[in-house]
Amino acid sequence: MIEERMGDCWSYTKDQFDNLEKHTQWGIEFVERYTKFVKERSEIETNYAKQIRNLSKKYQPKKNSREEEESKYTSCRAFLSTLNELNDYAGQHEVIAENLTSQIISELSRYLQDLKTERKSHFHDGRKAQQHIESSWKQLESCKRRFERDCKEADRAQQYFEKMDADINVTKADVEKARQQAQMRHQMATDSKNDYSSYLQKFNQEQNEHYYTVIPNIFQKLQEMEEKRIERIGVCMKTFAEVDRQVLPIVGKCLDGMTKAAEAIEPNADSKQVVESYKSGFEPPGEVDFEDYGQAMKRTVSETSLSNSREGKEKPGGKSKGKLWPFIKNKNKGSGPEDFSHLPPEQRRKKLQGKIDELSKDIQKEMDQRDALTKMKDVYVKNPQMGDPASVDPRLSEIGQTIEKLQFEVQKFEGWLAEVEGRMPSKSDTNRRQSGLYETQNSTPVGNNCAQDRESPDGSYTEEQNSETQQVKANIPIPTSSTPEFDDEFDDEETLPTIGTCKALYPFEGHNEGTISVAEGELLYVIEEDKGDGWTRVRRNEDEEGYVPSSYVEVFLETNAKGAMTYI
Repeated sequence: MIEERMGDCWSYTKDQFDNLEKHTQWGIEFVERYTKFVKERSEIETNYAKQIRNLSKKYQPKKNSREEEESKYTSCRAFLSTLNELNDYAGQHEVIAENLTSQIISELSRYLQDLKTERKSHFHDGRKAQQHIESSWKQLESCKRRFERDCKEADRAQQYFEKMDADINVTKADVEKARQQAQMRHQMATDSKNDYSSYLQKFNQEQNEHYYTVIPNIFQKLQEMEEKRIERIGVCMKTFAEVDRQVLPIVGKCLDGMTKAAEAIEPNADSKQVVESYKSGFEPPGEVDFEDYGQAMKRTVSETSLSNSREGKEKPGGKSKGKLWPFIKNKNKGSGPEDFSHLPPEQRRKKLQGKIDELSKDIQKEMDQRDALTKMKDVYVKNPQMGDPASVDPRLSEIGQTIEKLQFEVQKFEGWLAEVEGRMPSKSDTNRRQSGLYETQNSTPVGNNCAQDRESPDGSYTEEQNSETQQVKANIPIPTSSTPEFDDEFDDEETLPTIGTCKALYPFEGHNEGTISVAEGELLYVIEEDKGDGWTRVRRNEDEEGYVPSSYVEVFLETNAKGAMTYI
């Protein structure tokens, strides 16, 4: 049966036991090497997926950032969709890594252990068979040498007997003794011959069984083991390709999603969104009047001076000087006033409406909490064992106060919104506070103790009770001026001349519009000196100028410009 299955089997290599042992060891090392290759591929897929996920996360819009506001554009939404699809794409590479680990690496690791155990068992049987045949060969050689020795002894004993028998001087007893010794040696030689012949027959039988049965069976098992190893490697290589092929449909969907996102980009819609976002609501400026400089020039006080009277600033009809609004640069570095008055009308309306909607959501949230606590209190009243009804009252009171505050804020912003939309007459600037709240003033005679309107360089207004309380934070006086719009000074087309320099003694942040931030020790140009209100107008470069507290700088006026006034 074995001979019928031999064919090109390993049984023909019955004398190559050591070489086959080396070959099967190489097969195991090959499986280990392939397992290591798949493991490294899995690690590459894992790292690649991690990097793709980090990349997608890095470019995701941040909350409360400009990137979140940009999501209203179709191109930005398409980019966000691409990032989401890319995140799903990274997930498929993680699936590849997981499948490689579970379907190949883990399986081959277990198979290697079984393969090593099986190989060890087969070669242990082979070595045992080799040791047995070698032991039989040694016993055969021992029988052969004993038979050879006994034959030689028998020959010598026979020759001695014949010599003693031919010698007439030897006694009959010695001859008889020599004859018996020769017979004994012949018998021993015969016994050794029989033993040698018997063991030789046994050895030949064992050798035949060893080379034609035992070793072929062992080699047949090794051959089957090796063929299974090769087959398992082939299956793993096929799985290696199938793992990638399985995720291709989902990867294709991810790529299709990116393509659809790109196709959903609408340039016209984005352009309309830009118009909607930045529409100011301003009317175009009127024609610029001709100013005749042919007449004699008159040295006057600058209209932008803080000491200029309100009457000198006002024009017929009570309107301030028109601005070339398309060319005005906003120098405001802070967040702007609470009522968004620094924004154009249309943008201000949107901001106010958004703030009202946000506050309305907060009010609804607080009211829902109040309703829930009220129901809980009713349950406590009906079932005192569940809790003390009075324990809910502090929280209800706190929520009520919060709702009142939020409703007050809503009313405040609705008032500003009504002003912008023209639903109610615009209140005079004298009734505006820097905080943005509206108050009405009593019609009392103007005196030293009455409230007077003052304005800071950002154009917002504050009420002062008397000259003794004219101080802001850090004891910095607010610059006084009777001009209704202070920021008109920065809209003049002409550049004011430099009248000196100054050095900042302290750092000043300059959050309000019309002010400028300075660092300690910074050198600046003075373009308008302090007019008694505690503010000095300085310039850093052609495009950056504003007011700083006079107490924060050391001024060095030029000799010919001491106390100079500004020309208009």
